[in-house]
Amino acid sequence: MKQVVVLVGAGSIGIAIARRVSVGKHLILADYSVDNATAAATLLENSGFECSTIQCDLGSRESILKLVEYALSKGEITNLINAAGVSPSQAPVERILQVDLYGTSVLLEEFGKVVAPGGSGVVISSQSGHRLPALPQEQNDALAMTPCNELLQLPFLREITDTLKAYQYSKRCNVLRVMGEATRWGKRGATINSISPGIIITPLANDELHGPRKDGYLKMIEGMPARRAGTPDEVGDLAEFLMSSRGRFISGADLLIDGGCTASYWYGDLQYLKATH
Repeated sequence: MKQVVVLVGAGSIGIAIARRVSVGKHLILADYSVDNATAAATLLENSGFECSTIQCDLGSRESILKLVEYALSKGEITNLINAAGVSPSQAPVERILQVDLYGTSVLLEEFGKVVAPGGSGVVISSQSGHRLPALPQEQNDALAMTPCNELLQLPFLREITDTLKAYQYSKRCNVLRVMGEATRWGKRGATINSISPGIIITPLANDELHGPRKDGYLKMIEGMPARRAGTPDEVGDLAEFLMSSRGRFISGADLLIDGGCTASYWYGDLQYLKATH
């Protein structure tokens, strides 16, 4: 039976990961934009990968279930890569929570039911999730364990009115949800982890670095220990490790890959950002 890799979100980071874990497997490119998925598939097919595409709205359970059904029709699902989402500058609060928080939770739940023994998955979260102060334990537990269809009704989520706060809560939820789902994935002999990147050079990041908010981004880069932004390939290398035999003892973990930006935010040169973030 053909082994299948499912990539949700055909952007730079997702493609970098897919290139590292999809050789000899069937790669499904699922994206909200069919054009994005098709363009990525063409590029990968010209490099020797076997691909197919499907439209997927991460904010819709129905769309996710169709993706699961499609993936199973191609073979056994050995890898899931979730690199989809919307940023604070792209969508209102409701859409951010619907896609980044609820949708990712449904994706983990549904693929956790069908992932092959020995399989693995990664969720691309964000350093933003690490900028929230410590949450009360009851909120952590709620984000990790509340049934998906009840998540958006949690009172503390319904109080959010700021898009950045919605994004931060969503990414914190991703990390906690991965911890909760790791126990279920483990019963199938599979692992699931999250990766929290900092500023990674992608088309969206380049837009920000050359747009009206560029000064803030440049100050952030200058204030972090690495003194530079990261690349999709660096995130891809980390994901490849987690999804390979070398990472089999790691599950339910979140790995920061941000050039030390979070460390500087809490304890170093970027502490001033806490006043505005």
